[in-house]
Amino acid sequence: MSVTEIKLRYGNDSFAVSVPSKNLMDVITPEDLPGVTDELAEVKRALKEPIGSESLKVIAQGKENVVILCSDVTRPSPSHILVPPILDELNEAGISDDKITIVFGLGNHRSQTEEEMKRLVGEAVYQRVKCINHDPENCVYVGESTRGTPIWVFEPVTKADLIIGTGNIEFHFKAGYTGGDKALMPGVCNKETIQANHVMMIRPGTMPGRAEGNPMREDIEEIGRKVGLKFIVNAVLNSRKEIVKVVAGDPIKAHREGCKYVDKMYKRQIPHRADIVICSSGGYPKDINLYQAQKGFENASYAVRDGGIIILLAECGELLGEPLFEEWMLRATSPDDPVKWIQEKFILGAHKAAVICQVLQKKKAYLISAIPEDMVRKCFFEPAKSVEEALQKALEELGQDAKILVMPYANVTVPFVEE
Repeated sequence: MSVTEIKLRYGNDSFAVSVPSKNLMDVITPEDLPGVTDELAEVKRALKEPIGSESLKVIAQGKENVVILCSDVTRPSPSHILVPPILDELNEAGISDDKITIVFGLGNHRSQTEEEMKRLVGEAVYQRVKCINHDPENCVYVGESTRGTPIWVFEPVTKADLIIGTGNIEFHFKAGYTGGDKALMPGVCNKETIQANHVMMIRPGTMPGRAEGNPMREDIEEIGRKVGLKFIVNAVLNSRKEIVKVVAGDPIKAHREGCKYVDKMYKRQIPHRADIVICSSGGYPKDINLYQAQKGFENASYAVRDGGIIILLAECGELLGEPLFEEWMLRATSPDDPVKWIQEKFILGAHKAAVICQVLQKKKAYLISAIPEDMVRKCFFEPAKSVEEALQKALEELGQDAKILVMPYANVTVPFVEE
């Protein structure tokens, strides 16, 4: 029997996995675009060529209180490159540095130290304009979205007469993409707002690589309009964290243009859903625990039919990896439980248990990992010692002609079928 060997990463190692050639539908992998030669020049170009908007220089005329939203240390946004040209453009519009405040959007994350803020925007910018952390305890109510999300926003942001969002665009496992209005929500909102929006993650349409028809993303963008986010400057990065493209302008139109570059690198069309998907999270650190490997598992779920089988290769040396996630997975008596619990009360961390279980309600999964077999079963996966062992069982179950798709870097590859 003819076989095709495919290299898959597992922790710090890699394995050549043999797949029967007659069954192999495709191997889908991401493909980086090259970084621009001059990153600062790319930011300036984007500001000179705003998408769906007047220039920042025009929009900023006569403003007295400008807020620039920046990502915190948990995000790869190159704020130190994006912010200086924005400040220069504002200065050219007649706005002095003392009328500008940089607010770091923390969402649900911890507050940052002064050193971290300096590192994010650069020493020169930190000395030049006021830089503060978002404080979720100092938020004011500004209304409700049409989907019923109560909107609580950091008070200094609500007082601005011009709000500019910065960030980077990549896939988000439920909101479609990062970037755009996400600088404002969840960036500078409180826990009540964030949780009300995040509950939408189990609704139809929430998935990576989808913005239109995605209720979570649409709620975020409605909140952006209500609060008044006027202009964005977003970078698209490749896997080496080099800037591939910068987009500026209207928070939705410019964002969608940036999304096209993410799609070129990491979105892959397939003719139909497979019976079996073999996926690797991409090795360490993406498979350090099941909480991190979830992203690859989720992406693989979009490539396999209902009733099909996912074979996940993820070392998970730190086992499940997140206390609340672990508690929910091990307490559940069936995949239905976490899906029900997340609708009753959204809990960050535990939410990924609901996301995994939502897949397991419709698809079977094998897991090759360092997690003890009894714990694997409690998480509603079937343990296997190798991909070949899992594949043999899957073919016995689904038939020897079952179609197989392989995703060697599932954490950063989003498959889609043209409906």
